[in-house]
Amino acid sequence: MARILVTGAAGYIGSVMVPQLLAVGHSVLALDNCMYRQVPLLDCCNHPNFDFVRGDCRDRALIGQCLKKVDAVFPLACLTGAPLCKQDPVGATTIIRDAVRDILQMRSRDQRVIYPTTNSGYGIGEKGKLCTEDTPLRPVSLYGTLKVQIERELLDAGNVITLRLATVFGASPRMRTDLLVNDFVLRAVRDQYIVLFEADFRRNYLHVRDTGEAFIFCLENFERMKDEPYNVGLSEANVSKRELCEEIARQVTDFYFTEYELGKDLDKRDYVVSNAKIEAAGFKARRTLAEGIAELIKAYRLLPSFPYGNV
Repeated sequence: MARILVTGAAGYIGSVMVPQLLAVGHSVLALDNCMYRQVPLLDCCNHPNFDFVRGDCRDRALIGQCLKKVDAVFPLACLTGAPLCKQDPVGATTIIRDAVRDILQMRSRDQRVIYPTTNSGYGIGEKGKLCTEDTPLRPVSLYGTLKVQIERELLDAGNVITLRLATVFGASPRMRTDLLVNDFVLRAVRDQYIVLFEADFRRNYLHVRDTGEAFIFCLENFERMKDEPYNVGLSEANVSKRELCEEIARQVTDFYFTEYELGKDLDKRDYVVSNAKIEAAGFKARRTLAEGIAELIKAYRLLPSFPYGNV
C-alpha cells in the first residue's frame, strides 16, 4: 500500500485512475484546480483513503505541503494535446515542464515518480520501422516537445518511470470527445459521416482503464523497472485512420466515411509503436478498440450535449 499524490486527478485519465488506485488498497491525495468545472471524483469522497485538495500544480508551497504526506507522485496535471498547448503556450510550459521540475526539486530521494509522457514524441516515424524506446524523438508540436524535455530531466533525476502513452480512448467521468477515437465515434453516432485527411496516417491506441492499470503495475514493480521509459499501448491497435473507421462501421451501421486526397491533417503524427518492452516486463493492455467503440456508443447516449473537449 502506497500513499500517492496524483496531480490533475480530476482529469480524463485521473478520474478513472484514482478509483482504480483506491480499489487495490492505495491511499490517494488528489490535487486538481477543476479548470473545466468538473466533479468526477465525488464518488471517491466516501473512501477513507481518499483526500482532495483544490489547487494549482504550479503552487510550490501547496505542492511542498502535499509531498510531505506521500510515498509516490503521479504528475498527471497537463494542458493535454497540441491544439490546447498552441492556444496557451505559457500555461503549457509552466504546467507540463516547470511544475514537474518543482516536484523533482522538492521531493525526497526515496519518493517515486511515475510520469505519463506521450508517444507523440516520435512525431513522424520511418516507414516500415517500429518506434521503440531507443527510437530518436522528433516531436512535431509544443506539447510533444515539452513532454520529451521533461521526460529527459525526470530520467536523469532517477527513481522515476516514464510511460510513453499511446493515444488514449474510452469513456471517463471527465469525458473528452476531442481524442481521436472518441472524436471519430462521436462523429459516427451524431453525424453519420467523416471526411478523412491523410487516411493512411497510423497511430497506436490505449484504453483509459488500461492506462490506470499500467501505472499500478509500474508502482508494484517499481524497483525492477525504474529509471526507464516504456511505450504503453495496445499492440493490436497500430492502425490507420481508415482502419479505425472500418472498425467503427462494424458497430455503427449507417456510418459513412470517405477521403479527401488533397486535404492535409494539421496533426502530422504518423508512426507504428512497439510495446514489447513493457509487455516483456509483464504488462499487456487488454481492452480492444472494438470494446472501446461499443463503450463510447453507450456513453454518447448518456451525454446530453457534447462540450467535452479540451479546446
